[in-house]
Amino acid sequence: MSMTDPLGDMLTRIRNGQQARKDSVLTPASKLRSHVLDVLQREGFIRGYAAADTGQAMREIRIDLKYFEGQPAIQHLQRVSKPGRRVYSGAKDLPRVRNGLGITIVSTPKGVLSDAEAREQNVGGEVLCQVF
Repeated sequence: MSMTDPLGDMLTRIRNGQQARKDSVLTPASKLRSHVLDVLQREGFIRGYAAADTGQAMREIRIDLKYFEGQPAIQHLQRVSKPGRRVYSGAKDLPRVRNGLGITIVSTPKGVLSDAEAREQNVGGEVLCQVF
């Protein structure tokens, strides 16, 4: 069965895994998911991720979740641009999350970047999600 929103599915798996206090979660592998996980790891919201060998034909990624003093490192994880409604933003108009405490993940012509990196490189693009 095909999935309508693969990135939204991964974000939901992370959200659910942290609510259940899991150490890690599995999600199907894709390039976009890997790039978004790169940004989350660079910004310190997850411990890391790696390809998982499940013995099935489909490749999967194991995401190691991060906790700080028993609380999840990710308090808020929201998909912004959805398949039915794409949201684009210029470099100067990128939204700030919680006055700069959180990040917005943006898909730009220079790759998937956080909002600070996109402003620094002066590129805009599709606003994928917001993390706090």
